[in-house]
Order: sequence, then C-alpha cells, then structure tokens
Amino acid sequence: MIGSRIDAFKGSHMVAKYEGSDGIVCHYAHPSRREVIAGAASASMVISMSSGTTAQSQGSGGGALLIPVNLTVNGTRHTLTLDSRSSLLDVLRERIGLTGAKKGCDHGQCGACTVHVAGRRVASCLTLAAQADGRQVTTIEGLAPADGELHPMQQAFVDHDALQCGYCTPGQIMAAVACVNEGYATSPDQIREYMSGNLCRCGAYIGIVAAIQDAAPKMRRA
Repeated sequence: MIGSRIDAFKGSHMVAKYEGSDGIVCHYAHPSRREVIAGAASASMVISMSSGTTAQSQGSGGGALLIPVNLTVNGTRHTLTLDSRSSLLDVLRERIGLTGAKKGCDHGQCGACTVHVAGRRVASCLTLAAQADGRQVTTIEGLAPADGELHPMQQAFVDHDALQCGYCTPGQIMAAVACVNEGYATSPDQIREYMSGNLCRCGAYIGIVAAIQDAAPKMRRA
C-alpha cells in the first residue's frame, strides 16, 4: 500500500492526512455537513438567478422573433410564420406533419433526421428552417410517388434486409441516395466512409452497403 492515511477532526472539518512513501504529507480538509448543505443552497440560488436572467433577456424583446418562411417540401409549397430559431426537423414534423425524418440525437450525430435541401443531404436537426427558405426540400415521403413504385434505393433496402427496427432507415435511405448522386458509391470502402455519419444501432451495416451497391447502377440508368 502506497503511503498511509490518518483521519482527524479539526474544528468543524474532518482532515485526512496522507503520508506518502516519499515522506511528503498532504492534508485534505473535508467540509462539514452544514457547509455542504449551505453550499448546495447557494449553488441552487445562483442557478435560479441565472435562469431568471436568461428568461428575462429572451423575453425583454417581446418574445420570440417570428419570421415568414416559404418552404417547398416534396413539391408542395408551405408559407409559414415561424420562430426564427425553429429547426427544419421540428417544422417538418410538427408543422407540416411529415414524420419520416426522425429525431434521434438532436445534435447532428446520428443521421436519423437526414433530408435533402436543394439536392444535398443535411442534418435537419441542425438546419434552421429559415435556411431552407425558397429551396426545394425532399424528405423520405417524397422520394417516390405515393401511388407508384418504390425508389430504387428503397427497394434495395427491402431486398437486402438493410434494416431491423427501422428507426434510422429513412435517414439511411436519404443519405444513401445522396451518396450515389454525389459520386461516392464506387466501392464498399467509399460507401462506408461517406455513410459514416448515419448510425444504425441494430447493426444492419452489411445490408446497407449491399443495398447501396445494388441501387447505384439502377439510379445511374434512371
């Protein structure tokens, strides 16, 4: 055992003395129960005051800043008045009613919310709805006609069993379509690299790579 410990009471503190093998003695004063409670109360008061200040500063300008936003989603135009801080994901799900894009981590780390804006994939949880103003937005619901055949990538995911629970699948498919369109589906290694931002907690990665390889030439011929 390295060093020894001696505990003693000194006033209202418990003092722990450690004597190392090199002869150096260190003292660590532990606060009393009363001081711990007082410190916790002080911390709570500081947090409450800070929260109140934040709320007041946000409310001092008369509430949220509302702005007009024109979104064209899957070919349909939506004219909305939104909080300027609204994410594209929240607007798609809560205002427009398109719930295909999933809210997974809400920090842009899992890819479940992937949609296309002006033909490029984005994490819609990190994209302000205002950034998509006047642009074409495509979600999983608009990838194929409602009364038509599945998109080649959708069909490939079915054929290669590239899903299990299905929660990440809409984002996986949207990212996979972009992967092909952007020219990054020429090899399994390249596919894995450019799909690395989309996580599948069920571990269906082998099927996902196979589906993209299958769908890529079909998409190029279409």
